[in-house]
Order: sequence, then structure tokens, then C-alpha cells
Amino acid sequence: MKADIPVYDIQNFKAYKNDGILVSRFRHYALQHQHLHSAHRHSFYHLVFFTEGTGNQQIDFKKFDVKPGLIYFMIPGQVHSWDFETEPEGYIINFNSDYLSSLLLKPDYLDGFSFFSGRPDQQVLVLSETVQQVAINIFEDILKDAQNETPINDDLVRTLLLRLFIEIARGENSILDNGNSYNHTLLKNFKTLIETNFAELRLPKQYANLLYITPNHLNALCKDLLGTSAGALIRERVILEAKRLLINLDLLVSEIAGKLNFEDQSYFIKFFKKYEGITPEKFRKLNTHNHGSRKIK
Repeated sequence: MKADIPVYDIQNFKAYKNDGILVSRFRHYALQHQHLHSAHRHSFYHLVFFTEGTGNQQIDFKKFDVKPGLIYFMIPGQVHSWDFETEPEGYIINFNSDYLSSLLLKPDYLDGFSFFSGRPDQQVLVLSETVQQVAINIFEDILKDAQNETPINDDLVRTLLLRLFIEIARGENSILDNGNSYNHTLLKNFKTLIETNFAELRLPKQYANLLYITPNHLNALCKDLLGTSAGALIRERVILEAKRLLINLDLLVSEIAGKLNFEDQSYFIKFFKKYEGITPEKFRKLNTHNHGSRKIK
């Protein structure tokens, strides 16, 4: 039987000068960690820039092609897997959520970049040639600093990491518009409430009450800032959790329905099929057989 999706902490990997960060050339990393090709989660931030290689990867069950010039960003908790057709190369950086805190006055600074939104379609970018070269130079500078064995702090690396985010965001128009800080704060609080309560609270009006605003205001806010409805955001989170649970073969569909507070199994199956187009069992079969089995040699 398959256990739940493995969750890896940054302590599971060899550190780069500091326990809170790992930086490596991708091929070396992938060879060391072949088990990461199958579905897994990280408890840390994770990004990879590919300079070589083809194949595909999944981020929260959305598939993307792997190709040179592509960079992806992931936030803690997301589910990820790779399946390479040709040997990949590039750069990888893992860092803890508090790694940058010593330099940042705003604890939510990373939320200002759309590629850290937690929405897969915004997290995968194909960089222009100009931005690719800028990114490569920064990656190389970070790796070069690893050769310095002087026991100093990582502020140079932190600064380079922030520069990488800013250069990519500026080059790819991936900086969120924070012109209305009140609305962005409301949206952030709404997302936080969804993350905590999605299994119990399914209606926008329930969240609007917690935010002390009207349901119409909440819906307009989501439409203006995200182009989707408040109800769709709640529903997407429920479906995502259902997918994460379905690839644990130890759980019956009826048990998953119970974990997500559906009245019964049949209602859960109808809900899932309505929005995904397939039954939970079909999704499970498609996502737990022979995925991510190709190894790097």
C-alpha cells in the first residue's frame, strides 16, 4: 500500500552554508534525490531554472512541459513530481520561509510576486533570453559564494536571491499591483481563512462574515484582483485537497469524503466529477500509476 504523500523538510537535504537554504546545479541534485521524481511535498520554498532537458512536471496536479529557459516557483505544501525525457540541467534553490526574514521588514514580502501565489499557472514562466542571462549570472554568483568557506553570514546570498526575484518579476511583469493595500489585505486574509476552514466552510457569505464585509464586496474583490469568484476560490481549494488525498491509496473514497465533510460518498463523487470531468477513482488511477518513474542516469 502507498503511504501518504511524503513531505520533505529542508533538513532532509545537504545544506548550503546555512541550514535554511540549499543551492545546487540541478543535474547533481536530481541524481542525488531520485525519489523526488514521484509525487511529494516540500515544507520550504523551491525554485528550479532549466537550461537543458525535456519532459514534464506536475505542480498540484497541473502538468507543464519542461524545456530550456523555463523557471518555476513553489510555495510550501504544494504537491510536485517530474518525468524527464532527456537529461535536465539548470539550477535549484530551496529555502526556508524565515530565511529572508533578517533582511525584510515586511513578513509577507514574497506575496508581492505573482509566481509565489500558489496558483500553478502563475508559477511557471518561460524567461526571455535577456532575463535568462541575468538569472544565470545571479545563480552563478550564488554558487560561487558557496566556495567561500569563511564563516560569515548569508546576507550576500539573501541579497542575490532577492535580486533574482525582482529581476524576473520585472522582466516578466510578475509583480502584483499593491496599489490598494486594503483590498489586498482583505484578499490575503480571505485566502488564509480558506486554508484553515475549507473543509468546514463552503459558502462565501461565511467568509464574508469573518472578514466583516458583505458577500457582494468579497466577490467583487476576488473578481477585480483575481478574475474569479469567491466561491470558485473556495471550491478550488476543496478539490485540490481531494486530489492530494486521492493519491494516498490507503484512503478509501468514502474516508476522503468524510475528511472533507461531505454528507456522503455519492455527493462527493458528484461534486468532484462536476468540476473535474472525471470520477475520483478515475483521477486516482491516472495519477498513481507509472508517473514520475523515469530515472536520470
